[in-house]
Amino acid sequence: MSLVRKYYNFFISPDKAFAHRLKNVLGFYPSNLDLYHQAFRHKSNQLKDGRSRYNNERLEFLGDSILSTVVADYLFKKYPGKDEGFLTKMRAKIVKRKTLNHIGDLMGLDMILAEQNSNTRLSRSMMGNALEAVVGAVYMERGYRKTKNFVISKMLRAYLDIHELEQLDDNFKSKLLEWCQKNGNEISYEVVDRFKIDKRDRFKVAVLVNGDHIAYAEDFNKKSAEQFASMLALQKLDGQSVPE
Repeated sequence: MSLVRKYYNFFISPDKAFAHRLKNVLGFYPSNLDLYHQAFRHKSNQLKDGRSRYNNERLEFLGDSILSTVVADYLFKKYPGKDEGFLTKMRAKIVKRKTLNHIGDLMGLDMILAEQNSNTRLSRSMMGNALEAVVGAVYMERGYRKTKNFVISKMLRAYLDIHELEQLDDNFKSKLLEWCQKNGNEISYEVVDRFKIDKRDRFKVAVLVNGDHIAYAEDFNKKSAEQFASMLALQKLDGQSVPE
């Protein structure tokens, strides 16, 4: 039955162009195209094809968990001599939104996202969300072992320089916290505004040092906004002393 569906998808179905694009991304012929339509569909997109009630949030949730497990297993075997702290930091670098956005961009997910969300203005963070949802879709269709192979071969080894990532330290919140602790200052974060853009929540976050607003940043993800605000704060505080 699966072979019949794949033949239909690639040679007869009105969705055959979508199926061919998926093959280029996934490396295999998918049989359940509805599952992948859902993986690329953002909740803000309103369709008229009877499937508007579906979006990729559930698949994103599933894919996030699967991806974290696969990456942990991959790192555990790749670095047999490294401790838990190193492995935790490396996993965080790989599964964070910025890295997933970059991988999704290199995989060509932007074109599929644009086609599947014609009524929505795309943001870069949607790429990482869709990539997690795709991982969830692959798991639902092919199971854990083949999903693990997909993540390692089609994502990590194809588009990630693991050795370069070892040297990367862009956790600006951690850097700012270390700077404040070293200089005897207190740091906190505050959501100063929350509003909607294209039916999506957007956060404006302030970083405070000793109660003073040092920098502001906006993003659709609160944690990302905090990271960006921390980076701006570090640039501002570089070479300066913060008043007690």
